[in-house]
Amino acid sequence: MSAARPDAKAVKQAIQWMLRLREGGHDPALQQQCAQWRSVHHEHEQAWQRVTHLHQELDLRAIPGAGLALQTLETSQQRLHRRQALKLLGGVAMAGSASWLAKDLDAVSAWASDYATGTGERRIFTLPDGSLMQLNTRSAVDLVFNDQQRLVRLQHGELMVTCNPRLPLLVQTRDALLEGFEGRFVAYQDSDCTRVSVSHGKVAIHRPGMGQLQWIESGQNWRLDAQGAHRVAHMDMDAMAWTEGLIVTQNMRLSDFLTQVSRYRHGYLGCSNEIADLRLSGVFRLEDPEQLLRLLPQTLPVRLRQRTRWWVRVESIA
Repeated sequence: MSAARPDAKAVKQAIQWMLRLREGGHDPALQQQCAQWRSVHHEHEQAWQRVTHLHQELDLRAIPGAGLALQTLETSQQRLHRRQALKLLGGVAMAGSASWLAKDLDAVSAWASDYATGTGERRIFTLPDGSLMQLNTRSAVDLVFNDQQRLVRLQHGELMVTCNPRLPLLVQTRDALLEGFEGRFVAYQDSDCTRVSVSHGKVAIHRPGMGQLQWIESGQNWRLDAQGAHRVAHMDMDAMAWTEGLIVTQNMRLSDFLTQVSRYRHGYLGCSNEIADLRLSGVFRLEDPEQLLRLLPQTLPVRLRQRTRWWVRVESIA
């Protein structure tokens, strides 16, 4: 059985409470009433968490018109339908902000997923079969757990699963169906491929038209794309380090490093072409991406050009 979602009525009530709290400021009585509503039923709390998560991801201070989206949702029952709501919120975000916000619209689609994380967020969940799942930043999954299968659909982003030793676990990505046996592995759905790394145990790769199963063994890293499944001999970044709140690099291109860091922050982050191939090795903590960026000039001949907190470009000091 798939994880339950709050119904439209609960979502509508959650939006109403959020709007009332925004208008009422720090009214203790109003906050107590909202807390009481949340405690009445688990669906109320679930709806509240989803609407709060969406509200925070849009960041009403940074996206003009995002507050109006919640107001419109509250006043139109028809738009509470998931697909219509996502279309509305996506349109508001794009109309009222710069084009770089397009990458953050995954956060809006997360509202309709069983489990999701926002920008810079990492969370651990226990699945119905006892398996552990950790989601990296900007990730969303749906579950299909029943008598026939235990399936995790990775909608976008990255996950790590620690499989129940008694039961295989299926992870569906855009490029393949992965079957994990006793062990732990990471699956990252990149823009053009799925990257799989196995910490221990083994993972079977199921792909249409594949003559025989391919296996990913402990310690191996693979790339799955439209051309097939390929083992990656060298990794310039530790695939598991994010689960400990780290980016660990070994001779990694600066441009690729900034692409990874940009997953954990809002806005634009890039570099000039002349320094894109500079190499970087080290251990970097993820809890404060802005502080992480400020460390770059200490290790490379670069400087940060910052127009706003949302727009940062790394340039040569020459």
